[in-house]
Amino acid sequence: MKKGNISRRSFLKSSAMAGALSAIGGGSAATVLTSCGGGEAKSSANKPLKEPGSYYIPELPDKATDGKELKAGVIGCGGRGSGAAFNFLDAANGVTITALADTFQERVDALADKLKSEKNIDIPADKRFVGLDAYKQVIDSGVDVVIVATPPLFRPVHFQYAVEKNKHCFLEKPICVDPAGYRIIMATAKQAQAKNLCVVTGTQRHHQRSYVESYKKVMEGMIGEITGGIVYWNQPMLWYRERQPGWSDCEWMIKDWVNWKWLSGDHIVEQHVHNIDVFTWFSGLKPVKAVGFGSRQRRLTGDQYDNFSVDFTMENGIHMHSMCRQIDGCATNVSEFIQGTKGSWDSSTFEIKDLAGNVLWKKKKQITNKRILMYWNM
Repeated sequence: MKKGNISRRSFLKSSAMAGALSAIGGGSAATVLTSCGGGEAKSSANKPLKEPGSYYIPELPDKATDGKELKAGVIGCGGRGSGAAFNFLDAANGVTITALADTFQERVDALADKLKSEKNIDIPADKRFVGLDAYKQVIDSGVDVVIVATPPLFRPVHFQYAVEKNKHCFLEKPICVDPAGYRIIMATAKQAQAKNLCVVTGTQRHHQRSYVESYKKVMEGMIGEITGGIVYWNQPMLWYRERQPGWSDCEWMIKDWVNWKWLSGDHIVEQHVHNIDVFTWFSGLKPVKAVGFGSRQRRLTGDQYDNFSVDFTMENGIHMHSMCRQIDGCATNVSEFIQGTKGSWDSSTFEIKDLAGNVLWKKKKQITNKRILMYWNM
């Protein structure tokens, strides 16, 4: 199929199912195809891990074809919510944002000002909703799509109400922070699937061509049977907010949410989930046991640790080592490594090597491809 020839409706039929499965953990919502050049080796002699056609890789054009006009509401107007709003507007023609919600007035107004100055979209005062219940007002304002980018604790309830009101949803990751939220997400995702609503989550590697092309090569058997792997998210200290005079406990914690366990889930759940997701996606396995340790060395606010090391045992007995850290002045690494019986794959270089270290295949690394594009193609 030529780029740009996919209809919104036909694309929705596949992407809606993938999004729902991704939200409930029942399948891999791999997206994107196309290939960039790069030293590809023939793999006809490899025994595939999965037969072609048995794993999900739909079309994902760079921009959606024209179709029904869509109005979106943004719930959570901080950095990620603002970014997702502009991702949405850049993804297709005939889409707009008509309502905003946040706990704090200044964040709603900041995003409204940015939309006006950069996209000439005017959000009137009566469509700027503020407070912990503002999500209901956005959802009830006549939008078609809801972009949920609040602190993760709130996402299950926001998703539940959006599906009750028959809205398509983009949920930033993580979709929950605890078992109670997870159960709400699972039940709501099944309701969304029954209603033929499209749900996409922010596990962005599934929307990145370099990862999807790598996944295809691994499925073709280029590294053989998967025997283990290591996943990393080691970076400098993350952002934080110092408490200001007059702020209540709740106001400070929400503004500093990424450092508090009850709001973010901790940085394995909130950030390192991307890397763990890659291993479970490529291997098709879920962890059944985990033994780990961590500590708090330099974090300035909140109640989280700032480093973890976890040994995951997967369903078939192989191991995945997980390592994450948010400390200044240390080695950085955000990548995944998967070992197989015939070779290995490394996302730091997007190379597949044989057991002797020879490069068999290399993929040009690319930025995330419009991670909320796929369900605007309705």
